[in-house]
Amino acid sequence: MALPATPGPAPGRAPRTAVIGGGQLARMMATPAAELALPLRLLAEGPDVSAAQVIADVVVGDHTDLADLRRATEGCAVVTFDHEHVPTEHLRALEADGVAVRPGPDALVHAQDKVVMRERLTALGVPCPRHVVVTEVADVEAFGLPCVLKTSRGGYDGKGVWVVRAPEDAAEAFATAAASGVRVLAEELVDFRRELSALVVRSPSGQAAAYPVVASVQRDGICHEVVAPAPDLAPELSEHAQEVALRVAGELGVVGILAVELFETRDGRILVNELAMRPHNTGHWTQDGAVTSQFENHLRAVLDLPLGSPSPRERWTVMVNVLGSTQDPDGPDVGRLYDGYPHALARDPRLRVHLYGKDLRPGRKVGHVNAFGDDLEDCLERARHAAAWFAGDLGNESE
Repeated sequence: MALPATPGPAPGRAPRTAVIGGGQLARMMATPAAELALPLRLLAEGPDVSAAQVIADVVVGDHTDLADLRRATEGCAVVTFDHEHVPTEHLRALEADGVAVRPGPDALVHAQDKVVMRERLTALGVPCPRHVVVTEVADVEAFGLPCVLKTSRGGYDGKGVWVVRAPEDAAEAFATAAASGVRVLAEELVDFRRELSALVVRSPSGQAAAYPVVASVQRDGICHEVVAPAPDLAPELSEHAQEVALRVAGELGVVGILAVELFETRDGRILVNELAMRPHNTGHWTQDGAVTSQFENHLRAVLDLPLGSPSPRERWTVMVNVLGSTQDPDGPDVGRLYDGYPHALARDPRLRVHLYGKDLRPGRKVGHVNAFGDDLEDCLERARHAAAWFAGDLGNESE
């Protein structure tokens, strides 16, 4: 099914960019695209998904279907992504059709397959947790418990990840991997102080820029809040994290945003946890806290335009995700997210609210709020309160 789509840019217009995936990341590319008059076409999984609500040129289809991908990219100069799940062979076919795939399949595979990522980063000398591919429970015991098991492909937001403290805890990981035909990676259970994220952007011509390193709070594999910049981070460690991210982007040939999720260990080191080659939850603070947002810089990069400044506008910016309440999943509907505006906006006129056009469901990301200023504790309180209010979950606002 396809809504009417323009074959290509009109004379004098900018080249058209196809975005694969209709989630909130594609939705948030729409604002800078409109401001820069950069036409977007969306391949969306449904006509009413988050990004399809704000992007006019929509093809409804399946990102695993090459015919749908070709319909979505026809007449487009560039294709980029809201997620990393497009099959590699389809990306190569699009390249053969003459579409610039950014990031390209040779880079993107490192965000799609954790085993490939670990092998390449280790070969480059990038610091990673101790790891090994395992095929049975005996391998896990030989590696050492406790540990973390991950499926090589398909995991996100905590899915496909298991903390294993006893041999019997490994059964689900192997069953999941067998059902989907993927490998299982065992990693050490890192004793970390906190999680950091180093966000960089790189263009095809090799220009690159690094955002301030941020601290993130993750619960059950889901990002809950981000503080930019990371408080009390030693300058030399911050510079090292940025250097690692820039090196990874260059060595892998990444085009666009690269988020390098890191562990800061208790003995003052950093280890690479995950890679994401698209705008990332830990970069949402940049919409209001940086001179150029990650979404604008991603579009600039994939079109090989000069990159914008990643410098912060304020001393502190705090991003808190709005998630559907998990306190009483069988309880009454908390109402529309819109109903949160009168209180949240009146209480804090400087608050920035970004909602995704999604219905509230327990644990579902439906938006985020950004608060900025000179006082970190004040920013934290304002952002946490607003996020809890929108979610109808004020009991969790101070956690």
